[in-house]
Amino acid sequence: MSNSLKALRERHDALAREVKNLCEQNPGATWNHEHQATYDAKMTEIEDVRAEIRRLEQVAALEFENAARDAGVRVTDAPDAKPGIFGKWLRGGDTALSAQEWQAVRNTMSTGTGSEGGYSVETTVAAELLKALKAYGGMRSVATVFHTSQGNPMNWPTMDDTGNVGELVAENTPAGSQDAAFGTVGLNVYKFSSKVVTVPIELLQDSQIDIEATVIQLLAERLARIQNTYFTTGSGISQPRGIVTGASAGKVGATGETATFIYDDLVDLEHSLDPAYRNLPGVGYMMSDAALKVVRKIKDSQGRPIFVPGYEANAMINGGAPGTLMGRPITINQDIAAPAASAKSVLFGVLNNYRIRDVMAATVFRFTDSAYTKNGQVGFLAWQRSGGNLLDNSGATVKYFQHSAT
Repeated sequence: MSNSLKALRERHDALAREVKNLCEQNPGATWNHEHQATYDAKMTEIEDVRAEIRRLEQVAALEFENAARDAGVRVTDAPDAKPGIFGKWLRGGDTALSAQEWQAVRNTMSTGTGSEGGYSVETTVAAELLKALKAYGGMRSVATVFHTSQGNPMNWPTMDDTGNVGELVAENTPAGSQDAAFGTVGLNVYKFSSKVVTVPIELLQDSQIDIEATVIQLLAERLARIQNTYFTTGSGISQPRGIVTGASAGKVGATGETATFIYDDLVDLEHSLDPAYRNLPGVGYMMSDAALKVVRKIKDSQGRPIFVPGYEANAMINGGAPGTLMGRPITINQDIAAPAASAKSVLFGVLNNYRIRDVMAATVFRFTDSAYTKNGQVGFLAWQRSGGNLLDNSGATVKYFQHSAT
């Protein structure tokens, strides 16, 4: 099995490099029907290999778990380690922790009811939660994320001086003056809830279940998805201002482009961004998977595909290369509108100019009152205070492509 997986991964990477070399070595008018046929065939094979890798990885994971269980082995990262403080609290509640352990995690009780104990997650748990948050949505993977110890209102200064120029001054003539366009954007925070996650008591009692990872994944996925939605399309009124809301029009599709766009549209979109911004770190594309599907079918004026696939089957492996669009990285964000009439389906610009502000760490609450006990369950609820905004009042750093209305 491992040899098969290794061979498939090597085949995947080799195919991706072949496609990249094919595009790079056949520029302009040298691209012909034979090159296109080779490209299409290799892209089809890449998709087939990826699907086979996913199937074999799932089978391998199941085989490992079954073999370990049959051998009486507990499958954890540290089989003999004592449960962490967070794990003890998840399984046993407030009374399971000693006074020293409570002091270590700085318990935050928001209510006097023992069955509603609040747990301000410890450093290692917070890191895992943030890692899980980053895995969903796309915004946290490209935005600049920072943390504050309090949630006080915050204004971030901005400046746009790209339209201002100096002057030629004659001898003995005073210099003129022209102020830069200074401004501020708010970085207020809002309270996000995971909604209550119910966990059967049997799972909490089973020592072989990695309950910490299970609960963190559930809470993080819910928080991440709602935050990503607001960080993408939030109005900025009593909620974060999303990156689409803060962006400005870079290109509007021609009549008939209600669900499509063409190579020239993307060229116009890129060049709608001032070169001073276009060459900064963090510049790239952001779109939904539905828009990426359209991109993969687009060819340049010479008939060459503009999408270049990445290589390394596992994107987490260092040294791999992501898929690119006209040499720029692509971030998939499912909260950006799919291609449709009047939809803003593609962003291009300095994506890391979007700031996400987290206040302290998340707080998890554990509920064991009768509403859950009678069902043999324990409830968990996570709160997190976060905010986001594009540090740009004019939309100069991020542009969008908007489809035609008709």
